[in-house]
Amino acid sequence: MNTRLPALLLPLLLLLASCAAQPDRPETLRQALFGLGERAAKRVIEAPSLPRPPGDLVLLLAPPEVDDSLSIGRERFLESLTRALLGASDGPQVLNWNDAMAEGGGDNQWRLDSRLEADGPRLQLSDRELLPYRLSLSLRHPGSDDMLWEGTIHGAFDATAL
Repeated sequence: MNTRLPALLLPLLLLLASCAAQPDRPETLRQALFGLGERAAKRVIEAPSLPRPPGDLVLLLAPPEVDDSLSIGRERFLESLTRALLGASDGPQVLNWNDAMAEGGGDNQWRLDSRLEADGPRLQLSDRELLPYRLSLSLRHPGSDDMLWEGTIHGAFDATAL
C-alpha cells in the first residue's frame, strides 16, 4: 500500500471540511447591508419612470429613515445605498440631498427617499435569528410632492450579522 496517499488526502479533506463549514449567510453588518444596497440600487435604476440612459440622471439621496429596532445606523445604510448606486455600470450621478435643493433643478434630477423598518417580530430558527425588514423607496422631482415611482423590498437580516 502506498503510504503517501493518506498524507496527500489529509490536506484535501481539511480543505473540503473548511469549505463545508463556511456559512452561506452574511457574517457582518457590512455584508448584510451590501446585499440590500445592491438590490435597492437595481430596483431604483430599473424604475420605469426614470429616463434612459441612467448615466444622464442625478439622484439626490434624502436622509433615510431607519427603524431603531433594526440596530442599523442611518449613516451605515445611506453609505451602503450610495456605494451600490455609484457602483452600477453606467449608473446615475449621486448626491446627498440638502434643503438648498428643494426648489428643483431639471428634469434629470430625482429625489430618492428611503425608509428601512422592521417588518414583524424576530424569527427564531434552529441555527439563527432573523429580523424581517421592509425597505420602501420612492422617486420624485425636487420641489414636488408627487411620487413618480415607489418600490418595496422585503427581506430579513441575520441577527448575528447585526
